[in-house]
Amino acid sequence: MADVDGDGLLDLDFTTQLGSNQLWRNVGAGKFEEITQKASVGLVDQISVGASFADIDNDGLSDLFVTTVRHGNHLFRNLGQGRFKDMTQEAGLSYSGHSSGAVFLDFDKDGLLDLFVANVGVYTTSEKGRGGYHIAFADAFSGHLFPERTEHSKLYKNLGGGRFKDVSQEMLPRDGAWVGDAAVGDVNGDGFPDLYLVNMQGDDHFYENRKGKGFVENTARYFPKTPWGSTGAKFFDSNQDRLIDLFVTDMHSDMTRQQTEEALSFRPDTETKKSEAYCSLQWTEAYLQGSTNNIFGNAFYQNLGGGNFAEMSDSLGVETYWPWGISTGDLNADGFPDIVITAGMGYPFRYAINSVLLNEAGKRFFDGEFLVGMEPRANGRLGKEFFTLDCSGADKTNSLCSGKSGIVSVPGSLSSRSSVIFDLDNDGDLDIVKHEFNDRPQVLLSNLTERRRVDYLKVQLTGRQSNRDGLGATVKLRAGNRTWTQFHDGKSGYLGQSSMPLYFGLGEADKIEFVEVLWPSGAKQTVQAPAANRVLKVTEPAL
Repeated sequence: MADVDGDGLLDLDFTTQLGSNQLWRNVGAGKFEEITQKASVGLVDQISVGASFADIDNDGLSDLFVTTVRHGNHLFRNLGQGRFKDMTQEAGLSYSGHSSGAVFLDFDKDGLLDLFVANVGVYTTSEKGRGGYHIAFADAFSGHLFPERTEHSKLYKNLGGGRFKDVSQEMLPRDGAWVGDAAVGDVNGDGFPDLYLVNMQGDDHFYENRKGKGFVENTARYFPKTPWGSTGAKFFDSNQDRLIDLFVTDMHSDMTRQQTEEALSFRPDTETKKSEAYCSLQWTEAYLQGSTNNIFGNAFYQNLGGGNFAEMSDSLGVETYWPWGISTGDLNADGFPDIVITAGMGYPFRYAINSVLLNEAGKRFFDGEFLVGMEPRANGRLGKEFFTLDCSGADKTNSLCSGKSGIVSVPGSLSSRSSVIFDLDNDGDLDIVKHEFNDRPQVLLSNLTERRRVDYLKVQLTGRQSNRDGLGATVKLRAGNRTWTQFHDGKSGYLGQSSMPLYFGLGEADKIEFVEVLWPSGAKQTVQAPAANRVLKVTEPAL
C-alpha cells in the first residue's frame, strides 16, 4: 500500500495468480475505487506474487515493483495522478524465474533505494497445463535436494536515473536457499540495514551488511537455530526496550501428514505446539539436510543486547498453525505492538484461523482473534466453491469424478495470505486489510475510538539526504516517562512492502515530550513537544 496519487490517502494494490492484479484508490470515508486500467498495472495472467511500493527516484511518488513466476518481474514508474509506466527493461530488472518477495532498502546509504528480490527455486517444469500455468514438478517439495534447481536471490543496486545493476554475485553469499521473503533490520547497530532471509526448505540465513560493501553470512553468530520451513519474518521492538527483536513464522513444518491428520480431528493442542515429533516421523535427516540447528515452528528472537538473542517463542505464546505472513501494529493503542498472522491452506485442507497476538506490555502475547472480531469470519463464511470439474469430459479421469457425471462443484476452505495494518478511515485507530487466497479481500475496521479515548501520533518521514521514503530510519518517541522505538522498514505482511506513516499508540500518555529521528544518512533530528492525535510530517534537514 502507498499513496499513489499524492492526495494523502493510502491506496491498495493486490496481486493475483489468475486474472488481473488490482489497484484500488482510496477516495476517503473508508471507500475505494478501482483504477487498475487507468494505472496500467494489471499484468493479466502473469502469475504475480509479491508487490512492493517505494520511491526509487526520490521524486515524491511511490513506484511499484511486482514479482511473477516465469513471466518476468516488473517495475512501474509512478507518473503521478494514479498513472504508471512499465520501465522494467530500461531499469534492468526484467529477470524471469520463480521470484517471490521484493524488499527495498538503501544498503549502501547513498540516498537511493536498492532492491532485494527473493527467488524460491525451480519448482515448475517447461510443460504447461490447460490454464497456461507451468506444471509443477511432482517432487517440488523436495526441490532443495536438487542443486540444479537452485535459483539464487538477487540484489540490485540503484544507480540513479531509473537504472539498477545486478550486484548479487559480488555482494551476496551464494547459499542456494529457497527464499520466499526477507526482513530488514539493523541487527549490529552500525547504521547499515541487514537482511534476514526466510528459507521455505531448510535453514534461514542472516546476511550482515558490511557497511555497504556487501553482505556476509553470519547466521550462527546471532541465530544459531532457525526454523526449517519459514515463510514470514519481521523486525520490531516488541517490549519497547529500544532493542530490535525478530519474529519468524514457520508454515512448512506444520505440513507433516501426521500433524495435518490430527488437525483434521480438531485437536486444539496440535495448533499451538512445535512440530519436532511430526517432522522426525515423516522426514529423514537426509531430507532435512541435518536438523540439529533447526526449530520446527515459529521463532521469536528477543534481543538481549550486545548482539545476543534468545529464542522465546513458546514462553511468549506466539506458536501458531499454518502461518504465512506477519504484520505488526498497536491495535489497542496501549503503546506495545501487536501481531497479526495470516494463516490457512485452503483446498483441500480444513479451515485454520488467522491469529491476532495481543501484546501484554512486552511480557508475552495472548490469542485475541476472537476477542477483537477477526475470527470467526463474517456470517460464518469459512468456504466457497474452489473450482468445477467436467466429469463427462476433460476431467472424467479425475479421482473426484468417481461415480459422477456432468459439471461437479468442488468446495474448499478459505485462507488468508497477507495483511496490512493502517488507519483506513483516519479515525485514530488501526484497521486491517487481509489479502485472501482465491477470494475477495477482508476489510476489518476497528471501533476502538468509538469505545474510548485514544491518543496517538502518526509520523510521516520525508528524506532529503537519505532516501525520500526514509526507509532505514529509527524513530523514537518520548511521552509519560516511556520511550517508544520503531525501525522504518516499510515491511507489512507476506510478500508486501508499504510506504505509510509510523503509528504510535500513546497508552495512558497524552502529551509528547519529543520525537527523535535517526536518519539513514546519520543525521539526528528532534521535534520538541509535538501535538498528539495527528500526522507529524518530519522532513530531513538539508546539508
